[in-house]
Amino acid sequence: MSDFTPSPGEKNRAEAELLRDRDSGSTPIDRSAHLEGAADSLVVADDIIAGYVPGVNILNGCDLYAKRGELVGIIGPNGAGKSTLLKALFGLVNVRSGSVTLDGEDITNVKPNKLVSQGIGFVPQNNNVFPSLTIEENLQMGAFQAPSKFKERFEFVASLFPALADRRKQPAGSLSGGERQMVAMSRALMMDPSVILLDEPSAGLSPVLQDDVFIRTKQINTAGVTVIMVEQNASRCLQICDRGYVLDQGRNAYTGTGASLLKDPKVIELYLGTLAQA
Repeated sequence: MSDFTPSPGEKNRAEAELLRDRDSGSTPIDRSAHLEGAADSLVVADDIIAGYVPGVNILNGCDLYAKRGELVGIIGPNGAGKSTLLKALFGLVNVRSGSVTLDGEDITNVKPNKLVSQGIGFVPQNNNVFPSLTIEENLQMGAFQAPSKFKERFEFVASLFPALADRRKQPAGSLSGGERQMVAMSRALMMDPSVILLDEPSAGLSPVLQDDVFIRTKQINTAGVTVIMVEQNASRCLQICDRGYVLDQGRNAYTGTGASLLKDPKVIELYLGTLAQA
């Protein structure tokens, strides 16, 4: 996993680079490029300012869009505001300025339970299963707003995660970290979302289990679900995503296709480190 903590000097250089055009495949984000790309997108976050404590902003004007069927990755150093951005999309952090839209409808600061019914699934990084409940009961909780959908949706998630169907009566608390992540992702799919938000899905897992999570994430996306994923394993994230965003100090630093960011010399130097060059 990449080490995302640049030195103060590196941060200064990163900020300086935002003022320059570069000749690589990815470019510093500007508002005009964002507005053009966001025009027909499923999820759009415009100029988001948000934070947890009054008067202290974690996000300082972030932009993001995800087109229908895209897999979008969000990477950056620790404390950059990646998870905060995801929580702002899902109504868990108050957006003080800016807007969030879903398929053209303003959903800024809408409560999470309403967003689930509108087609957004969310998988938090920690405490993302009910350990005392079985796998099947966890999935029932995912469909509690529409229990009549349970059978149909269970069959869908079982096609993606067949091992869960075979062990549906097993308590989730007895599962490994990777297996719990599969349950959490499956539960978020039970309401047939158009978009799913994943917060650090590979965190704390072994390299083998991390690979499995990325494979499953790609499968979910291939099945027709738009995915917006925050990840610390930046190199692996960029390998599978259609487009990526690099956040730094609560602002957009770079954007581009996953492939272009993975090869961008400045992104490698400042954010990916030597792992990206291997």
